[in-house]
Amino acid sequence: MAIKELTDDQLHTMTLQEKDQWWLKNVYKGDMPQLNLRSAVTGMLLGGVLSLTNLYVGIKTGWTLGVGVTSVVLSFALFKLISKLKLGTEMSVLENNAMQSIATSAGYMTAPMIASMPAYMLVTGQVIPMWQSFCWVAVLALLGVLFAFPLKKRFINEDQLPFPEGYAAGVVLDNLHSDSGKEGMFKAKLLMGGAGASALVELMRSEGIMRAMHVGFLSLPSYWDDFIYKFVTPKIMGTPLKDLTIQWDTSIVMVGTGGLMNMKTAMSILLGSFLNYFILAPIMIDQGVIPEAKFKAITMWSLWGGAAMMTTSSLYAFFSKPEILIASFKSMFAKKENKKVDILKDIELPMWIFVVGIPIVGAITVYMGHAWFGVHYWLGLIAIPLVFVFTLIAVTSTGLTAITPGGALGKLTQITYSVLAPGNVPTNLMTAGITSEVSLNASNLLMDIKPGYMLGGKPRHQAVGHVLGIFAGGLVAIPVFYGLFHGDLSILTSDKMPMPATVVWKGVAEALTTGLSVLHPTAQIAVIIGAVLGIVFEVLNKRMRGKFPISGVGMGLAFVLRFPDAWAMAVGALFFWACKKKCTDVNSFGHRAFVANQETIAAGIIAGGSIIGIILLIIENSMG
Repeated sequence: MAIKELTDDQLHTMTLQEKDQWWLKNVYKGDMPQLNLRSAVTGMLLGGVLSLTNLYVGIKTGWTLGVGVTSVVLSFALFKLISKLKLGTEMSVLENNAMQSIATSAGYMTAPMIASMPAYMLVTGQVIPMWQSFCWVAVLALLGVLFAFPLKKRFINEDQLPFPEGYAAGVVLDNLHSDSGKEGMFKAKLLMGGAGASALVELMRSEGIMRAMHVGFLSLPSYWDDFIYKFVTPKIMGTPLKDLTIQWDTSIVMVGTGGLMNMKTAMSILLGSFLNYFILAPIMIDQGVIPEAKFKAITMWSLWGGAAMMTTSSLYAFFSKPEILIASFKSMFAKKENKKVDILKDIELPMWIFVVGIPIVGAITVYMGHAWFGVHYWLGLIAIPLVFVFTLIAVTSTGLTAITPGGALGKLTQITYSVLAPGNVPTNLMTAGITSEVSLNASNLLMDIKPGYMLGGKPRHQAVGHVLGIFAGGLVAIPVFYGLFHGDLSILTSDKMPMPATVVWKGVAEALTTGLSVLHPTAQIAVIIGAVLGIVFEVLNKRMRGKFPISGVGMGLAFVLRFPDAWAMAVGALFFWACKKKCTDVNSFGHRAFVANQETIAAGIIAGGSIIGIILLIIENSMG
């Protein structure tokens, strides 16, 4: 059955109450099994394993991806097999959806392990006890859940942002449970095919493993353009392209990520990346503003303009229609006779949970920050309201691109604390960790909820499932992370574990020890230009009803990504776009595989390359 959605005209003309009434009448399936024992256990097990995909991607690229589609197809195939063996029944579509909420939540529990926490350990020279890491990460994730739900009505019910990975999971869920078993297994085969191809590429990229297998002649270089450098060294203004990170990665994991994006977002990221690495960075290097042609040095300059663009674009989009969030809180305190009837009040989480929960969990966060990391109470308290602002930015980015710019948001906190607590690097890092990780989890919860909204699930069930996933992911990913470096901090940020996010977080904290004056005048100008462009893009986008070709959030995000990642995502988006144009016969294999099952193949590519990548990383570390 096709997913029922509002038309563009309905989306722009109906009120929130009309949209909620339409959804309740046409989509809601409240009597269908959803969160139960088997969906909870399956989600926790799959989520724990798939959290390793994000650990690998994070170690290599500095950011995280969703695992929703992967978990959906794997659980469908598992319970299809169980049904055929007469050992049980298949999952309902909403059971599978509740399962993916848990699995996706677990997948994102690695974020602090690739950014703020290892940066803190490198700065202080002390390894944080594993149990403290788990408690800290879990509390931040719970705070993210509490911040997320008040925003659901605005971003999902009202604006109905796409949340690409969540939307992909919803489409795959609907197709799997609507089609015949044969079609469902076809999807599972496509997922495994994409995973196998990506895993094979990662294996061939590991020179040490290939040599150990005595097939070193089959090894792939890290970048395709390595062949070019055997004959010529192309440059821009005297700087080699490879030093500007202008390369083409042989890994296809990011190509799969591009397959989950829309063309507007992917092209905006590519445009921003060309502007940054082909024009601005070479000029700044030539002028001596950027001290060296390395990703860390480039991004230390470029992130300020990019972060400003994402900030103003997101804030303008939100505050252009603030009445929804305001109405949600006002309804709690209005007199009974003046209250507007919320027809979804019995299935949404009640607002009192957030009003009570945020102060309590926020206080626990502040106490832990003081007791374990030496953050003064008043400095910790300031971080809590900052979370709300950054959550708006993060949710907008995630809703449009499936990428949550936690690193960039953390930098905004770091620059704030460079003024409030100059020279205090540990405090700078851990307060930034609060705002970054809470906004990340809030965004990811809304990503989880998107497929449930599409299919008629209960938001309360998905919120509970998200909390279960927090513990499932933490219990797997955190011990594996500690096992990768065995207490030896010198391994962190090495060639085997580059951890670019950690490098940037640590570098920014140390650079800002003297306050805002450390920013070069050109970076200050970039902040102003980025802030203005973010508003301009959003105003034009609103006037053109979403048809303006540039996404401010997407372009801003480009300034904190490596060029190979931006290029690979653009290639992925272009590949599947070309398939839609060329494979028009709905009965052809090309259409069935690359058009009707685009999300399935893309998710398989991400999962296969990431899982084999983390395994290879563990093996390579053990080999010394």
